[in-house]
Amino acid sequence: MTDVYTLGEPLGVVSSGRVRHETEARLDVCGPEFTLAIGLARLGHRCAYLGKVGDDELGARALTVLRGEGVDVEDVRVAGGVRTGMVLRESRVAREPRVTHYRTGSAGSLLAPGNVPIDRIAAAKMLHVSGVTAGLGRDALDAVLAAVSAAKNAEVMISFSVEYVPELWPSVREAEEVLSELACDSHLLFLRQDELDLVKPALTPEREVVVDRGAKGASVRADRMRYDVQGWQVPVVDPAGSGEAFAAGYISAALDGLIPQERLHRGALLSAAAVTSVSDWQGLPTRDEL
Repeated sequence: MTDVYTLGEPLGVVSSGRVRHETEARLDVCGPEFTLAIGLARLGHRCAYLGKVGDDELGARALTVLRGEGVDVEDVRVAGGVRTGMVLRESRVAREPRVTHYRTGSAGSLLAPGNVPIDRIAAAKMLHVSGVTAGLGRDALDAVLAAVSAAKNAEVMISFSVEYVPELWPSVREAEEVLSELACDSHLLFLRQDELDLVKPALTPEREVVVDRGAKGASVRADRMRYDVQGWQVPVVDPAGSGEAFAAGYISAALDGLIPQERLHRGALLSAAAVTSVSDWQGLPTRDEL
């Protein structure tokens, strides 16, 4: 049985300083669900990933990484004639990195409901989806909704990370509608402090809600109780990927049957590992390293 089934868009990521002046850059592959799948696989969980990549070198690299990390890529499709999407991250002193998306018409955005394996999702312990994939376009959103519907029908636990990226949505109002619907369908909800207003209808006492409070740490409301964990004091190399790493740690601990405080602790450990690495996922620990 698969522990966690997830779907998303594998991306190339180019990281650099200010591009107009910089002469060097770093190439990697990433994606919220991509990072989460690797984080879980390194901790010994069986994770399956659904997505589309282009018939290009970035797509080949993404597949090579997932296979090498032990993620099940049986459902990943290679789309001919389209490119794998990419993002450009420019680091800036004392400011948030500037991220530019090159994803319009990408292979990942062409993920469609027909690509969703209903039986595979029904056989998993958990389905994890994110607002990033839901924001890629109508086809990708319908694929996410089809996966959620399959999980609901099979009584599979649903985990949802809000991951609001303004550049992917036509308006805040449309984002609120979609993200709230997905949040209300979830059993386990991950979001940042500044995303609380986007999914107000889902913030009910019955739902397990995990809130990333940045430097202040994180909190969870589970079984009508609140638990908190302090953020780790570590040197930050790159904050990208910390949220997905946290979710991977938290879900891993939940699958292991640990209590909410222990789930937060493992989530914080993986988040700290992510921010101390130049890559979203390369610094994530194995179970022996926990």
